[in-house]
Amino acid sequence: MRNIYSNIIKFNSKNLIKIIKILKKNGIIGLPTETVYGLAGNAYSNKAIKKVFQLKKRLKKNPLIIHYFNLNRAKNDVYLDHKFYKVYKKFSPGPITYIVKKKKNSKIKSLACANLKTVGIRFPKNEVIRKLLKKIDFPLAMPSANISSGISPVKPLDVVEEFNNKVQIIDGGVSKIGIESTVLNLVGNICILRPGIITSKQIENVLKIKIKTSSKQKTIRSPGSLKKHYSPGIPVYINKKYCPEKYAFITFGKKYPVTRNSFNLSKKSNLNEAAKNLYNLFRNIKKKGYKKIYVAKIPNKGIGTAINDRLKRASK
Repeated sequence: MRNIYSNIIKFNSKNLIKIIKILKKNGIIGLPTETVYGLAGNAYSNKAIKKVFQLKKRLKKNPLIIHYFNLNRAKNDVYLDHKFYKVYKKFSPGPITYIVKKKKNSKIKSLACANLKTVGIRFPKNEVIRKLLKKIDFPLAMPSANISSGISPVKPLDVVEEFNNKVQIIDGGVSKIGIESTVLNLVGNICILRPGIITSKQIENVLKIKIKTSSKQKTIRSPGSLKKHYSPGIPVYINKKYCPEKYAFITFGKKYPVTRNSFNLSKKSNLNEAAKNLYNLFRNIKKKGYKKIYVAKIPNKGIGTAINDRLKRASK
């Protein structure tokens, strides 16, 4: 019987050297971030990027986010303006991705950007990935470590469930946030392409302009933009007041009675806790054999906007 933990490795100096060797040879690694676990490869290597797309069964029109250690490295690949610097100073390193223009001489492979002139860049806060990024001389192309359109992983075993023994995974524990980064478009009309824990209101306070969330994109600039996404693989019905006993009922707060088929995102009505628990509940419910998921109404404020975005796409 296969040891399901055999591909999960601790992060230490010895394994750091091992990880770097794998990445330099165009290999793929499962890595923790503060948001969700990612599937990482060398952003300057077509071979590595192709492997990421193949493993995820991802559409090539869906671009990847490029992860950097710091600004000095990013400046070689992309154009950065004063609005970027304002937002970066406030929120990075952290759970926010910036859509910016790619330089003509950028080393980022076109495949990673879906052949667009723009690219999403992020500076993660998680210490494990930051230590790795500091040691390598290339950024990492890294989408969430799951099969495309499915549930993002928030712990190492989730990644094992997705890819079995195909990739090694660095154990960074449970993701602190549990939901993907905010994606802020800084090319043309400034807007949010994917809501996350950093809200439009917070960005408005920095840039002093109105920031809208754009749900429709003629050309996909941001991951998480497909209509069907974040799916647990069974039907999801949102904004429900009740649920038949034979189906799973995801609730929020103390409004709903505790039943055999109920799963509470946060008994304290804490939206940050709800975001952290969402994907775990999806996975656990499916494992228990439920055929459908009903979800109670979630407040559409703060990170609740991001939760509702994920639920809406999961319900398509």
